[in-house]
Formats: sequence, structure tokens, C-alpha cells
Amino acid sequence: MDSFSTLIRTASHEQHVEAETSTFMSDLLGGRLGVDAFARYTEQLWFVYEALEASAARLAADPVAGPFIRPELMRLASLERDLEHLRGPGWRESLSALPATRAYADRVRECAERWPGGYVAHHYTRYLGDLSGGQIIRDKAERTWGFARKGDGVRFYVFEDIANPAAFKRMYRGLLDALPADDLEKQRIVSECKAAFGLNTGVFRALGEEFPLSA
Repeated sequence: MDSFSTLIRTASHEQHVEAETSTFMSDLLGGRLGVDAFARYTEQLWFVYEALEASAARLAADPVAGPFIRPELMRLASLERDLEHLRGPGWRESLSALPATRAYADRVRECAERWPGGYVAHHYTRYLGDLSGGQIIRDKAERTWGFARKGDGVRFYVFEDIANPAAFKRMYRGLLDALPADDLEKQRIVSECKAAFGLNTGVFRALGEEFPLSA
């Protein structure tokens, strides 16, 4: 029988691929969009991570979500440093969420308040993705727009307190496997994981509409 970490990865594979191969992300990583599109994407990430991390302290003692709350993962401070670099010191005044981003952040916040298992689903899709595919985005951004290696503009993707990402991901999957949940609850978490990827794809779709490639 597959472990829960294997189940959640394989069950959400299709939605994961759909998010990764969105037109907006393909154009961004292909260098076909300007740095403004990257900055706008970074702004949307701020809303999602604000929702994830605003509840972290409260959830730290929760038996389901608590083991996943780890300070070395927290991204909000790095995102804010990136936004200051990308948008200037007044970045907060111009910060705005796309409707799709608002829906995503609202769902994260709802899970954080009412359903720790759902929060874990969102935590998994975001943070493990940042540790993995996020490094491709960092590398492309550095080369495309001339950011300093692991410097301002891409600090969101730099996990300075995780010396060995592969070992950390193994530990994280171990936490998933040890999740105190029955089979029905685990199926609900898998479904929420799929929904999380769908919400992320919705943000990419909205960004693609905002930054269409000129014909």
C-alpha cells in the first residue's frame, strides 16, 4: 500500500502539471515577458503567503497542522524584500490582488481557521513546490532580468535556513506519512490538494490575461 506522501503526490500529478505548464508560466520562464509580469506574479504570491503564515503561530500547537509549521519555511519576509526591490519602497500602496488570487487566499485562510487538514494540503502544494520547481523560476529570473544570484528580487526562492533541501523534503514527506488522520480524512486532504493546484492555475490564467503576448 502506498504511503500517504506518495498518494498525495500521484493523485495531484495531473493538476500539478497543468499549473506548471500554464501559458503565463511558460511565457515567463521562456523570457517572453518583461520583469513587470514577474513583479505582478510576486505580488500575487504575497497574498497567498500572507494567508498561509498569518495563522502559523496559532496552528503551531495543532496536532495535525502543527508539525508542518517550521520557521525555516516562512516566505513572507523574503517576499516583502523582493517586492521592495521590484516595486520600490512604496510597494504596499500599489499592491492589489487579482480576483483569482483573492479566491485562493480566502480558501487558504478558511482552511487555516476551520480545517487543519485542508491547511496541510495548501502548505504542501506551496512550500514543497517552492523547494523544488521554484528553483527553476529563480534561476530563470536571475538570468533573464539580471538579478544578483540569490539576491533581492528572488529571495522568495532562497531557503537560507535549509542546508539540505533533499533531506528536508524527505523529512516533510515523513510528516505526511505520520499524519494523524483516517483514510476518509486523507482523501479529503488529497481533494483539497487538487483544489489548491486548481486555484493556483486560476491565478496563472488571470495573469496570462493581464500579460498577453503581442501577436
